[in-house]
Amino acid sequence: MLSNKTYNEIHIGDTASMQRTLTKQDIDLFGLLSGDMNPTHFSDAYAKMLLERHKLVGHSMWGAALISSLLGNDLPGPGTIYQSQQFDFHNAVELGDNLTISVTATAKNNADGSVVFDCRVVNQSNEEIITGVAKVKAPTRKPIDAGSPYAAMQLHRKAAFKKLISIVKEWAPIATAVCHPCSKEALEGPVQAALSHLIDPILVGPESKIRELAERLTIDIRPYRVVDAKHSHDAAVKAVALCRSGEAEALMKGSLHTDELMRAVVPSATGLRTERRISHIFAMDLPTYPRPLFITDAAINIYPTLEDKVDILKNAIALAHALKISQPKVAILSAVETVNPKIPSTIEAAALCKMADRGQIEGAIIDGPLAFDNAISMEAALIKGIRSPVAGEADILLVPDLEAGNMLAKQLAYLGKADSAGIVLGTRVPIILTSRADSAEARLASCAVAVAFAYWQRENQLTAKNV
Repeated sequence: MLSNKTYNEIHIGDTASMQRTLTKQDIDLFGLLSGDMNPTHFSDAYAKMLLERHKLVGHSMWGAALISSLLGNDLPGPGTIYQSQQFDFHNAVELGDNLTISVTATAKNNADGSVVFDCRVVNQSNEEIITGVAKVKAPTRKPIDAGSPYAAMQLHRKAAFKKLISIVKEWAPIATAVCHPCSKEALEGPVQAALSHLIDPILVGPESKIRELAERLTIDIRPYRVVDAKHSHDAAVKAVALCRSGEAEALMKGSLHTDELMRAVVPSATGLRTERRISHIFAMDLPTYPRPLFITDAAINIYPTLEDKVDILKNAIALAHALKISQPKVAILSAVETVNPKIPSTIEAAALCKMADRGQIEGAIIDGPLAFDNAISMEAALIKGIRSPVAGEADILLVPDLEAGNMLAKQLAYLGKADSAGIVLGTRVPIILTSRADSAEARLASCAVAVAFAYWQRENQLTAKNV
C-alpha cells in the first residue's frame, strides 16, 4: 500500500533513511537520461587521467536524486512537491560505493504547508558526500488506493543476495583469513563484511602496508587481528595455515592473483585439498530469473574430465543444500539437447544422468544434455518438445569447460546485469573469490555464501576427507 506523512502528521525531528550502492547500470542510465556523458563516468582510463581516481566516478547529481527519491517515496512520501534545494558536494561517489541517504525535518511553515529537511549522504566509510537542505510542500491528503500500476514502474531489482545477506548476518560471524588485503577493494571488502556481521576477518599480509592503507582510507582495523607476512606468497601460505589449524573457517582472496593463492591451497601436505576435486561456483542473482543460478566450473578446471565433473557437480549440490535448496535441479549444458557422438559433452551428460539414476550422484534432480535456452526457459523447452523435470527451472548449470562457463557468467553479468558471488569448494574451508569489478553487495554476497557453507559443514560434521 502507498503511504505518506501529511503536513499535519510531520513533526520536527522526524527522519527517514535508505541505502543504495552505485552500480554500472546506475551510471549508464543516469548518463543517458541526463545527457551528461562526461567520460570520467564511463571510462576507467579517463577517471584516472583526469581525476587521478582508479575507477569510475558517479554523477554528483545522482546522489542528489537519491535525496529526492527519499523525500518523494518515504518522508513526506507520495504527493510531495519539491520547492528548493541547496546542497554542498564534498566527495565523489565511486563505482561500488554504498551510500546512506538521510533526511530530517527541521522546520515547518503553516502559511504555505512547506517543510524544510536537513539532508545528508555518506559513503560506507562515513565520509560526507552531500550535505544541505531541501524545502518541499508536504501532501495534505492520504493515498486512496494501493498505487497500482505505479508501484511496478521501476527497474527490476535483484533480491536473492539481499535476502541471503539478511539471513546470514543474524548468525555469529565466522573467522576468515583474508589473504594480502593491500588494495582499497581488498581491505574495504572484508571490513564491510565484518561491519555487516558476516565474518571476523584475520588480515594476513605486510602489517605496515596494511595499517598504512587503512589509515589513508580512514578504515578502522583496530578490532581485527593482523598477521604479518613478508609478501603476497608468504601471506598465502600463512592464511592457508590458519585454515588448516582451525583458527579460520574460510579463506578470502585479497589483492593477489588467484593462481598465487591457489598454489598455497593445492599441496596435499600443507594446503587445503580434500579427496574431492577443487572447483569454482558462480552464484548469480539475475533480474530476469526467479531464483539464484549457480554456474560451475568457470574459473578452476579448464577441460574437466567426466570424473572431474562428478566432483564439480557434487560441490555445487553441496552448496545448494547449504543455501537451503534441498533438491536442486541441475542442467548439464551442451550446444544441443540430444546425445551426439560427435559432441563429447553430450556423451558425458548422458553418463552423469545415468550415474545419478544409479545413486552415484545424490541430492539433486539431474538432466542433460540441455542447451542453455532449454535449461532456463520452459517456453523454449515446450517449443522443442523437450520433456524434462529440469527444463526452465534449473538451479545449477554444469558447463562443458571453463571457456564456456566463464563466457556465460560474464555475459550474464555485463549483458544480463547479474550480480555474482564467487566461491571455491572441494577444499577444507570455503574460499571466497572476489573481483575488483564486483559491487559492494556482490562482495558481501560472496562472504554470505561462504558463511552459509561453513555453517552447513559444521551441522553435517564434514571432514576434510568427505567435504
